[in-house]
Amino acid sequence: MPASKTVKLNTGAEMPTLGLGTWKSQPGAVEKAVAHALKNGYRHIDTATAYANEKEVGLGIKESGVPREQIFLTTKLNNSDQRDVEGALKRSLEALDTPYLDLWLMHWPCPMTKDGKADKEYDWLDTWKEMERVYKANPDKVKAIGVSNFSVSYLRRLLEHATVVPAVNQIELHPACMQEDIVEECKKHGIALTAYSPLGSDASPLLTNPIVEKIAKKYDVSPANILISLQANRPQVTVIPKSVTPTRIDQNAKIVDLTEEDVKELSSIEKETHIRVCKPYWTGWGNIGFPDLE
Repeated sequence: MPASKTVKLNTGAEMPTLGLGTWKSQPGAVEKAVAHALKNGYRHIDTATAYANEKEVGLGIKESGVPREQIFLTTKLNNSDQRDVEGALKRSLEALDTPYLDLWLMHWPCPMTKDGKADKEYDWLDTWKEMERVYKANPDKVKAIGVSNFSVSYLRRLLEHATVVPAVNQIELHPACMQEDIVEECKKHGIALTAYSPLGSDASPLLTNPIVEKIAKKYDVSPANILISLQANRPQVTVIPKSVTPTRIDQNAKIVDLTEEDVKELSSIEKETHIRVCKPYWTGWGNIGFPDLE
């Protein structure tokens, strides 16, 4: 099952399968990382207002010399901006110093106040309706809208009311958190997925997992390459490993075609060890429908 190079979104746009993630990438380092990635073949960059590095990501894009129209750029609506969707878009475009976004995601279905508490008076479904309105009114500024960290039950609620089907659902995906229920639900509705934390986490135990090591040896690549490649070999899935180290950014770009047997073996890791690194409790909204957290 050869890895994809791009994934076709329900808007018709082609999204490069491999992207550079920038979560936890500090200003100072992130612009260099973005410029390096783009100069060395990456064409998909993922950031978010919550990462507080949009300005630096924009500088990295400029520094790379790669024309903006050759780059697929994603950012995300912050939880604390859910009552001000239009203003948030304007601020992201200004910070990134770009005329448009290729993809704009609701970061979490968890409205929050400016002082970091759950905004229980507000419904994320209203945020989505406002994102739809802004998207339809500004086709030159937002090419696609989508969601992030949406469980099956939250997706179903959204789809009951949506006039725009999300183009993408960005979720945590790695062999210890395969989330097949969400992957299948998204495929059913023509929603692509983006895998964040494909290595599991910083200093991930997956990098020393015997199955991962065995398959890495078979293809003469690093365990990280196998973990990133696993997602690229899943239909309709894009993947955004994050790094600010030039050599690691280059190494992460080596995607291998895995066999069905490889994928099956890697998928079996979850039976022994289930790990969800990014839990939603910090938002004050509970488990937001993830069955492993119920």
